[in-house]
Amino acid sequence: MSDQLTYHLRFSPEEFDAQYNLRAARPDYEQTVIPGWVADSAAARATLDCTLDERYGTGEKQKLDVFRCGDASAPTLIYVHGGYWQRGDKSVYSFLAPPFVANGVNIVVIGYDLCPTVTITEISQQAREAVAYVWHHADDLGVNGDRLTVMGHSAGGHITQMMMATDWPAFDAALPVDLVKSGIPVSPLSYLEPVRLTQDLNGGIRMDAAEADAESPMTNHPPVTNAPQLVVVGGTETDEFHRQAQMYVHKFASDTRVVDLYVVPEVDHFDELNVLVDPTSPFFAKTCVMLGL
Repeated sequence: MSDQLTYHLRFSPEEFDAQYNLRAARPDYEQTVIPGWVADSAAARATLDCTLDERYGTGEKQKLDVFRCGDASAPTLIYVHGGYWQRGDKSVYSFLAPPFVANGVNIVVIGYDLCPTVTITEISQQAREAVAYVWHHADDLGVNGDRLTVMGHSAGGHITQMMMATDWPAFDAALPVDLVKSGIPVSPLSYLEPVRLTQDLNGGIRMDAAEADAESPMTNHPPVTNAPQLVVVGGTETDEFHRQAQMYVHKFASDTRVVDLYVVPEVDHFDELNVLVDPTSPFFAKTCVMLGL
């Protein structure tokens, strides 16, 4: 495992930066990718049964959006967006809701405060507050608090892994041990030390070596549940993102804990979300299985 954890040191500085600075490889990100998601998200909010900007904490961005399928007993998917803990907003990701709602899933998209206003440690805590809020207020939100799956992309994948590592009764004595029934980390950042070494990215995160270690699922936050997980990565993603996913699977899958790896064919870090919202795709089907459909 130690060799796996230090593999990033084999890259030259230029190669290493390219492994993590994914937007640089997608010059159309700001011109096409984000505007497309924003437009589709606006349409989703305009047409679906939803509650927007439900506050779950005191932070500026500690709000969540709920999209209902019409069946309060249906499974609930809690989605955590990415953006290297320093960018993004929940409103950009409403576009994920329509295919799930159409297939009998309630979906909650959570927001959280961003670095450097807060630390990654605080973001993990805010995510716990969001999940706990959904469970406590499930009836008011019109969702099922007993069928919760957490899914997140990129930095949100890291946060998903942190939720799987949370001792929920220790966090809140009212919460059940098996609060989260399954987890889907998509292109997760399972080991944070390489991210800390990316000067441009970490300039906005301001993570030091101690926090990188303390907040890494690989070194300090193993799953505390045997709930199944599906770890996902895009087929054309960088070697480092494949390694980030594979390390987690190899370390934490066991005879009693199913942690599977799914590689979405022929897509990069961003387009894998476009595959997710295709209800005919294997990615969507596998997610539905994790939801218990």
